[in-house]
Amino acid sequence: MAQAQSQEPTSAPSYDALAEVLENEQSRQQLISQLRSLAKQQTPAVTESATENTASTEASIPSQLAETTSEIAGGLSDQFTNLVEVTGNLFTGDLAEDNAGFNSANFMNAAINLGMVILATVVLFWLLRRLASPLFTRLSYWSRHGAGKTQVLRLVACVVLATAVDVLAVGLAYVGGNLVATFMVGETGELTTQASLFLNAFMVIELLKAGLRVLFSSRYDGLRLLPINATEAAYWNRWLALLIGLVGYGIMVLEPLINLNISSTLGQGVNTLMMFAAYIYALTVILKNRTRLRHAIRVKAESSTIAAGQFSLILLSRTWHLIALAYFTVVLVLTLLSPAEALPFVLYATLKTLGIVVIAILLSSLLSQTIGRRITLSDELRRKLPLLEPRLNSYIPAALRFLRVLIVSMAILLIFNAWYIVDLNAWYESEAGGKLMSKIIGVAIILAVAALAWVVLASLIEHKLNPETGSGQPSARAQTLLLLFRNAVAIALATLTIMIALSEIGINIGPLIAGAGVLGLAIGFGAQKLVQDIITGVFIQIENAMNTGDVVTLAGITGTAEKLSIRSVGIRDLSGTYHIIPFSSVDTVSNYMREFAFHVGEYRVAYRESIDEAIVQLQNAFDELAASEDNKHEILAPLEVAGVISLADSSVIIRVRIKTTPGMQWAVGRAYNRLVKLHFDSAGIEIPFPHSTVYFGVGKEGQAPSANVRLMEQDFDINGHPGGHAKSGEKVLPANRKTPVSNDAPNDDD
Repeated sequence: MAQAQSQEPTSAPSYDALAEVLENEQSRQQLISQLRSLAKQQTPAVTESATENTASTEASIPSQLAETTSEIAGGLSDQFTNLVEVTGNLFTGDLAEDNAGFNSANFMNAAINLGMVILATVVLFWLLRRLASPLFTRLSYWSRHGAGKTQVLRLVACVVLATAVDVLAVGLAYVGGNLVATFMVGETGELTTQASLFLNAFMVIELLKAGLRVLFSSRYDGLRLLPINATEAAYWNRWLALLIGLVGYGIMVLEPLINLNISSTLGQGVNTLMMFAAYIYALTVILKNRTRLRHAIRVKAESSTIAAGQFSLILLSRTWHLIALAYFTVVLVLTLLSPAEALPFVLYATLKTLGIVVIAILLSSLLSQTIGRRITLSDELRRKLPLLEPRLNSYIPAALRFLRVLIVSMAILLIFNAWYIVDLNAWYESEAGGKLMSKIIGVAIILAVAALAWVVLASLIEHKLNPETGSGQPSARAQTLLLLFRNAVAIALATLTIMIALSEIGINIGPLIAGAGVLGLAIGFGAQKLVQDIITGVFIQIENAMNTGDVVTLAGITGTAEKLSIRSVGIRDLSGTYHIIPFSSVDTVSNYMREFAFHVGEYRVAYRESIDEAIVQLQNAFDELAASEDNKHEILAPLEVAGVISLADSSVIIRVRIKTTPGMQWAVGRAYNRLVKLHFDSAGIEIPFPHSTVYFGVGKEGQAPSANVRLMEQDFDINGHPGGHAKSGEKVLPANRKTPVSNDAPNDDD
């Protein structure tokens, strides 16, 4: 103990000697080098001790939290006691034990010199900003109203250029302040410690404020990255700039000056008071704007078109104040625990967080303005592939949603990594992280290839279906087969994509394939009718038995085939009824729309008419029909006259046939029947209609007796009704007997 006491005075450094060393530039540099070498030598020991304590530290988190809380409370109590004591000593002038070198005159002189440096630097910076103001105005105008590039790209370019000018102004002001401090204030050629502290703080704080102006530019709307109005930008820019200035200048200037000139204890206490003041100020602003900002975020959420983004914004609107309070609380705690290490970490993590958020917003805006707008193809490509443009535009919303979710997820992970909540580098370098990333990339490539394949195949099918390209108007069979092929390709491509993606993820698809086979076999046994429908439908399509738009007769139903699927056909009959007929119930397909058709007409003439004259009139009617504008293009051959096909009971039947285009036989037949009636009427040819014969009986000699017809002696009025009076000498028949019945009526029966 005596030896230790004897060595203590010699080992204790002299304050005068230390001051002389610090005043000499060469001695100061040597001291700094020696201290750094000693720090390097102590690093392994510190690391070993930290490693030894890792297990115990991680073993009990609650106890560690309790110990940390106790340390903070004890440290605050000690700081408050020391602060009160030092403040009392300051007013009583008793600071000999704390800082023997304090001199009030020197302190005032240093304060005046520092004030001159501050004034010169701030004025120079203000002048440089004023000179750059016209440039900022032009950049803002071009960013908002310029032509050429995408608006987001213009915004980024203008913000980068304006930030470069802003940083240049900060640098020039810093250089100017150094020149003033070196050659105009204090001893010429020397930069005082106070001036150096302020200038370094000025450089850091103004660069941070320049970053704030990038986000919350209040005077130049075209140089603001965040999508908020000028009023909101001015408010938050002013609040954050004040907070940065308070904390920055307090920690980087005020505290070191107090430590050097007055007392380190007082400086530490002032630092703690400033952190608490900044914390209370931040809490006040957050709670004051809680409702207003929540409403603004809610409005932004309502305008979002993505469900995930809308949900995230609504959640943020309800919890943003909690996140902000937690952030400032963590900053305060870290600062109280380890101010030398916590502040750089918090500053760096905060800057990284802001950068990640800004980049994510810019990427989202860039995607919306580049691929978010409607894709417009050229007229030639739109003519060849009419459905390609709508298909691509239908994919854009889904692609944007996926990319935005990916951007948000990556931003959250990077923010967690910036605050050391997760370690992305270690996770990615691990085996599990590498495998997961490779699987995600593989699945993304599979989905992209499948989407590209579907677009190409669907576009080729549309090219074949388009009458303006390929080989012209496709046939109905080609249209039906191509549409069925497109559906089959879609199903097969979707199935293969799902199977390959599951296999890439690591799921064994062997049991799935086996299960699908067993299920297919069970379905085959249990749904034989369905299988029969599908097989029959396939062969009907292959044999081109019918196509959409054909008039057919199936299962006793005649109508137009409106919809063909792989297992059934939809037919609408003449009355408008829609029938769905499974192919398994189809034995015969009668198609009226193949190559050509015939109108078969059978026309009756009376026995007393000339057959040759009737055939001439039929030909005349056909000639007139073939010369009409409405029907001449539908008739494919001259009139075919089959002749007399039957001698019926009351007429002679003549058959003719007209060859027409498929589907027009009914319209041509209706027009021809009209003309036949007109020509027969003009030629006086009778078209028989049903006759009635009154039979009075026949005697054994084969002659019928004459009919006993008498006129009743009864008065009738002029209309033939009983009870009237006829004219003198005029016999009037009853109204229901226009002519007398005679046995000479022709014996014609229909």
